[in-house]
Amino acid sequence: MSFNIDNIPNQEGKIAIVTGANIGLGFETAKALAKKKVKVIMACRSIEKSNKAIDKIIKDIPNAKLETMHLDLSSQASIRQFTKTFKAEYTSLDLLINNAGVMLTPYDKTEDGFELQIGVNHLGHFLLTGLLLETMDTTKGARIISLSSMAHRMGTINFEDLQSEKSYNRLQAYNQSKLACLMFALELDRRLKEKDSNTISLAAHPGASPETNLVRHMTKVESFLLAIFKPLISHSNENGALPTLMAALHYPVKGGEYFGPTGFSETKGKPGKAKIAKRAMNKDVAKRLWDVSENLMGISYL
Repeated sequence: MSFNIDNIPNQEGKIAIVTGANIGLGFETAKALAKKKVKVIMACRSIEKSNKAIDKIIKDIPNAKLETMHLDLSSQASIRQFTKTFKAEYTSLDLLINNAGVMLTPYDKTEDGFELQIGVNHLGHFLLTGLLLETMDTTKGARIISLSSMAHRMGTINFEDLQSEKSYNRLQAYNQSKLACLMFALELDRRLKEKDSNTISLAAHPGASPETNLVRHMTKVESFLLAIFKPLISHSNENGALPTLMAALHYPVKGGEYFGPTGFSETKGKPGKAKIAKRAMNKDVAKRLWDVSENLMGISYL
């Protein structure tokens, strides 16, 4: 299953939402979609940064169709307002790319009191997806792509301390959040299939893309080690976005598939099928996570 973005035909008429589209992987994803004539909604926390990103894309792609909409995934109120604003303007949605995320942050909470990493990376996107699903179901061939990470292999869903209130380890919290993202994508696809939905759910990971803004919370030692090994184990954000673009644009794909780099340990290389850790395929844990997420976010769907 080979993928070359240059061989993908124009997608004029399609609409995509990319969360965190103003920087890093989200920026490269939005830029590539715009190049294929997709109308891209830049769903970002900072309107100013998003508009600057749009200006940058338009310099390379003058006919790009881009629009900024404010979205703060750490706020349920913001997520609900975003979807209300979007649905007032659009009646279809072809691609929802749940890209935005935080990584290795000091302990912090979302506006609604959830641990920041699982709150933004998983719970915020869980609510966003649920609120947009009806619009996607009326769109032929719609796809939801959730961004996970190689870190999911080391993650555990700790239901006894999901919000890290008893103890906090920033790496464990990040691993848990990225496992949750992948388990959500797989469980979402199972439920969509049960409903015979037109929409499919997929997942992707970028490999090692240290140029992304996610690494800003690394310690000095971690940053030093990264600088040493970066040429060996990583690739650019442009290449890191290719697995997401493959999930979004490649034909044929099947719901429940997971894409990532195919090089050394999936850290870099051409995009293709990625390995899903056994723990991510535990349906009982996935169902429990879904139920907990519904309860926490005040939404019920599928």
